[in-house]
Amino acid sequence: MKQVILGTTGITTPQNAFGALPIQRVERTAAVALLRRAYDGGMTFFDTARAYSDSEEKLGQAFDGMRQKLFLASKTAAKTPAEFHKDLETSLANLRTDYLDIYQFHMASACYRPGDGTGLYECMQEAKKSGKIRHIGITAHKIGIAEEIVASGLYETLQFPFSYLSSARELALAAQCEQANMGLIAMKALAGGLITHSAAAFAFISQYHSVLPIWGIQREAELTQWLSFFDVPAAMNAEIAAFIAREQAELHGDFCRGCGYCLPCPAGILIHQCARMSLMLRRAPSVAWLAPDMQLEMEKIKNCIHCGACRKKCPYALDIPTLLQKNYADYRQILRAERILAD
Repeated sequence: MKQVILGTTGITTPQNAFGALPIQRVERTAAVALLRRAYDGGMTFFDTARAYSDSEEKLGQAFDGMRQKLFLASKTAAKTPAEFHKDLETSLANLRTDYLDIYQFHMASACYRPGDGTGLYECMQEAKKSGKIRHIGITAHKIGIAEEIVASGLYETLQFPFSYLSSARELALAAQCEQANMGLIAMKALAGGLITHSAAAFAFISQYHSVLPIWGIQREAELTQWLSFFDVPAAMNAEIAAFIAREQAELHGDFCRGCGYCLPCPAGILIHQCARMSLMLRRAPSVAWLAPDMQLEMEKIKNCIHCGACRKKCPYALDIPTLLQKNYADYRQILRAERILAD
């Protein structure tokens, strides 16, 4: 298994890491067992966040007493120094540790800098000086902000959506990070569930020597697949390259990654599912997508009040109301084709 060095942090870990957002949806005993199996199988880097409900607590329970054997990264969405310090102390307590290997500003809407008036970057510096964190990181979803972060030279790691469905500009970010000796942590490496070929996803990222993918893992079967690559790493070949080319042709342009940052919707629309329904029906067919409860969710699209709140909150700056309308029209066509809906 290829080892990745995360820039100036010096952190060296297999290019196969654990994204711990999904375990907030897993019962505690099962989540702890899943995490321990991931470590026993070879994973040493685990990424979580204060915003992921009880994810940190489950990590803390799973790895209590073995802190020196792995790397823990967490995040804060704090907007004030007081919130920053509260989040950091909570994360340390939850994770049962006195330091974090990487502490990251979560879904940053700006490149925080010393003297910018927020006091947030100074909080990071203070936390690092005190030993509570070892390295300063940041996560972003918008390419312009990510590019500004890399150019600033202020951060040791950047976490950004990165997969074989990334745009040319997003892919170029990896080269910029490598040139700046900055670690790039790849989130959304499965594009929010739209990528269903794990070997292709793994092989693509393995071409980038300094990119660390954090796979969002919730189920035993998912973990089994990623751990299998420790024994036989998936590598780029002609067949996988051709498959990826077809995928890129089909999924070019804007699409919903299902992150859910647009919620809640004033009209009660389940945006992160409804705005990508067409793709999910084609890429991950399931009778559940056509079931009565989902039909009711899709019907809520008609209640959209076009307030623009979702557009403002979307980290990818998508035109969500238009996406919803397109998905609703396509969904009704599929229902008719399946003879679930009469003309």
